[in-house]
Amino acid sequence: MSPTSSTPPWNVLRLPGADGRVVLVTGGNAGIGYFVAEQLSATGATVVLGSRDPAKAEAATASIRARVPGARVRAVPLDLARLPSLETTVDSLEVARLDAVVHNAGVALDDPPRKETGDGHELMFGTNHLGHFALTHWLMPLLSAAPAARVVTVGSFAAKSERLDLDDLQSRKDYQPKRTYGRSKLAQMYFGVELDRRLRAAGSTVASVVVHPGGALDSLTPSRPPVHVRTAGARLSAAPAALLVQGKDAGAWPAVRAVLDPAVRGGQLWGPRVFGLRGEPRREPVWRHLADASVAARLWDESCALTGTDLGAVLG
Repeated sequence: MSPTSSTPPWNVLRLPGADGRVVLVTGGNAGIGYFVAEQLSATGATVVLGSRDPAKAEAATASIRARVPGARVRAVPLDLARLPSLETTVDSLEVARLDAVVHNAGVALDDPPRKETGDGHELMFGTNHLGHFALTHWLMPLLSAAPAARVVTVGSFAAKSERLDLDDLQSRKDYQPKRTYGRSKLAQMYFGVELDRRLRAAGSTVASVVVHPGGALDSLTPSRPPVHVRTAGARLSAAPAALLVQGKDAGAWPAVRAVLDPAVRGGQLWGPRVFGLRGEPRREPVWRHLADASVAARLWDESCALTGTDLGAVLG
């Protein structure tokens, strides 16, 4: 996937074909993940939705097939909060290789109290970061089997103002839901950057790219019943916000570009063009705190210990 001088400008409405490629989208049954899956399905790629809710996954696949004739889309059970289940999930893919995975799924808790996964990890950190970290371990043989696979990690603009507390990654000492969510997404983004650093050192053909959707609101998102229904009232009340933010369909654009664009490189950060909040996807400088390799390395080691995996051993 090397860029050439004849590569046309990127157009979110005219995506390049991706026949023959296989992409896994975690949390592909709703929100930004749904639109990533819908847009990738329109390119001819085989798209697999990872979802912990079979009914929602069925609704999402039906919606995509209704909008994309001939869509190659299916679902597999995926619960990132249950680390022992992830190896089985990867086995259920039943593919010889994986061309990309979009680490999109996540949970956000608006109010206390603090909750834990079945493995004893704080729910947002355990699902958003540790689940994807462990999933990548099990997916790496399939990713390495592809010619030039990509791991695309969907972070959050909310992480830009956060900093990790490496001595309290699980928010046991001081739990504040919004801050804990932002830090869980920041941990994901550190992982995406550090993963690419280690993939390059191992001489791997797999690349890791980090993206964020900017400001993406349900009230600005087009309806996809029954996956998402936007009322007329919601559309009108959200109109002023459209000057600054966007819908989740547009929030999917950076991830889709990171999967498909031959000009995208590992270790890069992509987000919306206008103030990082809305508009077509563009490359932006890696945030200064996100470029701290010492923090990333310590988080990596802690993540290996907490998940019981040795991701570094399977990168080569």
